[in-house]
Amino acid sequence: MIKQSVAKTMMLTTRGTGRGVQRSLMMAATTSSSIISVRATTPSFETRTVFPNAGSSSKLSRVSSCLPSHRGLHVASRPSDLVGNTPLLDLGNMLKSHNITNGCKLYGKMESLGPCSSVKDRLGRSMIDDAEAKGLITPGKTTLVEPTSGNTGIAMAFIARERGYKCILTMPETMSIERRMMLLALGCEVVLTPKETAVPGALVKAKEILAQLGESNGYMLQQFENPANPKIHRETTGPEIWNDTDGQIDIFVSGVGTGGTVTGVSQYIKGSPEHDCAPLNPKLYTVAVEPQEQMLITAAKGGEKIGPQGPHKIQGMGAGFVPAVLDLNLLDEVVPIHSDEAMQMTNELWMTGLPVGVSSGAIVAAALKVCQRPENANKVAVCIIPSFGERYFTHPMFAPIKEKAESLVKQPLPEPFDNTEYGFATPRG
Repeated sequence: MIKQSVAKTMMLTTRGTGRGVQRSLMMAATTSSSIISVRATTPSFETRTVFPNAGSSSKLSRVSSCLPSHRGLHVASRPSDLVGNTPLLDLGNMLKSHNITNGCKLYGKMESLGPCSSVKDRLGRSMIDDAEAKGLITPGKTTLVEPTSGNTGIAMAFIARERGYKCILTMPETMSIERRMMLLALGCEVVLTPKETAVPGALVKAKEILAQLGESNGYMLQQFENPANPKIHRETTGPEIWNDTDGQIDIFVSGVGTGGTVTGVSQYIKGSPEHDCAPLNPKLYTVAVEPQEQMLITAAKGGEKIGPQGPHKIQGMGAGFVPAVLDLNLLDEVVPIHSDEAMQMTNELWMTGLPVGVSSGAIVAAALKVCQRPENANKVAVCIIPSFGERYFTHPMFAPIKEKAESLVKQPLPEPFDNTEYGFATPRG
């Protein structure tokens, strides 16, 4: 009886704790312990509130009296436990700067705030958790091999390092130096492949490496095919967006790399009987974003390609094929964004104080096009902000800034400093 009463009394909801987090927590007390545990649905770490001198005979009254004056510890036990629960950011300033005044609201899902700064943190953890649970991989024995455009590899690398796996990643040579350095710093082996073959070339190379290692020593998680990919977005990203918009979301805009985010979120909100997801808003309008220079999803949906097709500069999108994970039937529209437009929008976002990668620029550009339509007046749109911008400083869009940074020169100091001591020609410089 005491257990039920305490549990019922301590059902609560927290919003915005440090990172815009919203989640339901269940606190359960027992008559034999003075520790009350608070477990969050995602991510899977535990918070504990300790009430000193709480004897079992007066548990309920002591818990009740302590609740208002005690704060619980909120501590993650390992880096991967920090994955998820990213906040929404109001992008109303972008609507205003583009003269969109129809009352439509646009929010960015800030996946750039994950532990390794991208939406792929969720994917890396989900695939490794799933493979471990199935007994397919073993720390200290299995070498993880995977083709990647960068961010999935980084997510895999930090979790592999955390849990004791060796990791070999193949990636097109066009991927930024920052991404390569991140992977190397996390102890991964990085193998570059020709830019002309894009991700398919990296995949072929990864399979070659896997064959050389042998089945018992190597394992490929197959991000483009792995069911654990959309699963993590059904179980975390989708519920977070639904809760943080209070169920008011009308439009969802996401880029397509592996297709897991747009598929999993749409399955959760639109409903998916196959995955036991009851429809929350079957009228959700799902928009996929792809590079205009590589309109494979558009073509797969029966649309026509626009302009020259080939390499593009939107890292993290447009893998060069239609991923198996992507459910084309969930897409209401595919919006192509040219690399130049994506870079321009990325710069605009930086100028609002939001440092993001070029794929974020592409997604926000597409979201603005959708929001400005008369039929979307007063609706609520959410777009994914996939990654943090510091990972892209060697991207072509930052070339002028890099040149400016390298051309900066030191300036002389005022009196009483003697600037000849610092390499200047005269005391005053």
